[in-house]
Amino acid sequence: MKTKNERIEDFLKGLNIDNLYVMDYVNIDDIDFSNAYQSIYEMIDDEGGFNVDIIYYSNAIDYLAKNDPSLDESLELADEFGFELSKLNSEVLASLLASEKCRNDFSALQTDIDEFFYELSEDEDDE
Repeated sequence: MKTKNERIEDFLKGLNIDNLYVMDYVNIDDIDFSNAYQSIYEMIDDEGGFNVDIIYYSNAIDYLAKNDPSLDESLELADEFGFELSKLNSEVLASLLASEKCRNDFSALQTDIDEFFYELSEDEDDE
């Protein structure tokens, strides 16, 4: 039978999020089981794990063409973050969009994360 930490590691490794390998940013021993999702989110955020850099013009253009061809979403993000128009380019827009997508993809897993840690706590209580 696997240890609690091995089960957590397997679970976190199985989270499939583009541009984010959760285990690079999370210390299992620091997870607050009573609020696991928020605890993990903060560890990733504090270490810049949600910040995705899309470099090279061609990569940025390809990413934007696939994910925001009208540029509506990426320009809205740039505005929210206070970017000046003169500071924008395809790499900045693509990176902002990819970072937001990474955050959203992780957030979409909140229920799964909370349920896993709840069940893990229940299993410990049964032992």
